[in-house]
Amino acid sequence: MTDALDRARENVVDVVPLLVTAVWLVALLTGQEWWLPAMLVGYIVVVPTTAILFGDEDEVDESVDGEASSPQASSEADDPLETAKRRYASGEIGEREFERIVEQLLDTEEDDGTNRVTPDIDRELDFERS
Repeated sequence: MTDALDRARENVVDVVPLLVTAVWLVALLTGQEWWLPAMLVGYIVVVPTTAILFGDEDEVDESVDGEASSPQASSEADDPLETAKRRYASGEIGEREFERIVEQLLDTEEDDGTNRVTPDIDRELDFERS
């Protein structure tokens, strides 16, 4: 039953923009004067409302937060140095704290070709990743 609901949810989000386009195109091609309001209301109200009500919750959260879900953005979020730079630039941490974090990051041990962050820094910056 849940599988059918999931498929219906996905289909509604994909079908509604097609229906909106079909309605205003038919109205335009048949000479109706209401084609422009139908197009505007469809794309400005109906499609976003459908996406909010039936869309994927992760996509809605990302669009509300304004964060892109690109591989580059996720790799920057996982990089402790970038997180420390961002926190320093925003004033969350002072110069001393920033220098301490950078110092600890430089003292990280290499394990299997990957840099491992010391547990103190990893815990400190973990809240930034979530």
